[in-house]
Amino acid sequence: MNPKDRLKIGITCYPTLGGSGVVATELGKLLAEKGHEVHFITHSMPFRLGKFDKNIFYHEVEVNDYHVFKYPPYDLSLASKQAQIVKQEGLDLLHVHYAIPHAVCALLAKQMVGEHLKVVTTLHGTDITVLAQDESLSDLIRFAINGSDVVTAVSDDLIQETRQLLGIEKPIELLYNFVDKRVYYPRDVGNLRREFARPDEKILIHISNFRPVKRVIDVIEIFDRISKEVPSRLLFVGEGPELSKVLCKAKEKGLLDKVTFCGRQDDVAQLLSLADLMLLPSEKESFGLVALEAMACGVPTIASNAGGIPELITHGVTGYLADIGDVETMSQLAIHLLQNEAAYKAMREACLYRARYTFCNDVISRQYEALYYQVLGREAPEELLVKPLEC
Repeated sequence: MNPKDRLKIGITCYPTLGGSGVVATELGKLLAEKGHEVHFITHSMPFRLGKFDKNIFYHEVEVNDYHVFKYPPYDLSLASKQAQIVKQEGLDLLHVHYAIPHAVCALLAKQMVGEHLKVVTTLHGTDITVLAQDESLSDLIRFAINGSDVVTAVSDDLIQETRQLLGIEKPIELLYNFVDKRVYYPRDVGNLRREFARPDEKILIHISNFRPVKRVIDVIEIFDRISKEVPSRLLFVGEGPELSKVLCKAKEKGLLDKVTFCGRQDDVAQLLSLADLMLLPSEKESFGLVALEAMACGVPTIASNAGGIPELITHGVTGYLADIGDVETMSQLAIHLLQNEAAYKAMREACLYRARYTFCNDVISRQYEALYYQVLGREAPEELLVKPLEC
């Protein structure tokens, strides 16, 4: 990279959980690979940060526990740290993920360091679908969005919900989540698969944080119906508040010997490559990153027709969609696919193609790069302008 094109980018996200932290961290790593200087400003090391990169820096936000504070003032500490790193490292912009508290803190940091600092805010979902419906927070979220120099969102559905709930009129750029094709691809897991299922059995998988919105009990209901028609096993990946209910439901249905609880896992690509089908019956998903990760590994998804999922999964092509809570239809669609080898093979190939050419890391990261140069009023490198955006 030509030194004059190098950007200094600060990234703030939730570093320890959730799809937003995964996307923010992976984006930072990709930008660093391209030669940009990336500074993560968070309360702990992003769990996806991985190996050392000379262009990546981590700055821990430490909270002042002065005795007059009833609650540790993380938001103020974050804003102060953002301003400090901007001045110390000469950052060009802050890219923050989630409107609150991160965008609000970035706007405060901008007030401290000067208007030259640009703030890019990415909306991932919960800050709109849940928090924006709280009247005590909606004005703050609106302030964060309207005060940002550029706002992006991970699905068109999320953009429309943001406009509807908050009356936002400023432009919101659509930049989908992405998957790194070097990490998510069909792995050779023949020997490992034998540890989870017999050769004649299919493997279904569900990955989530086990919150009520994920409708994890529906996963058991769907699997119960499938297992009566198709020899199969179910893998649960993740942890969360609904886990004990899932255990009870699996026991009640007599399915414990067919269900494996894998807990939290970092290398989900390996587990996804074991699976024949992903189950995602959520009642809300602004995008559905786990379905994209499954798609990139050649695994179709049976999902609810909710939020941004239809923008990711093309019904009948890369998976199937059904109404929220319609476990009967979801199970019948899954059975049909698992029993039809030709249809399954075609859907698997469509998954691989769509993940690689629509949601590829190269395509989406270059879209973010172009956006950064635009908001900074700088001319983008020629290769970014003339090279086709494709993998």
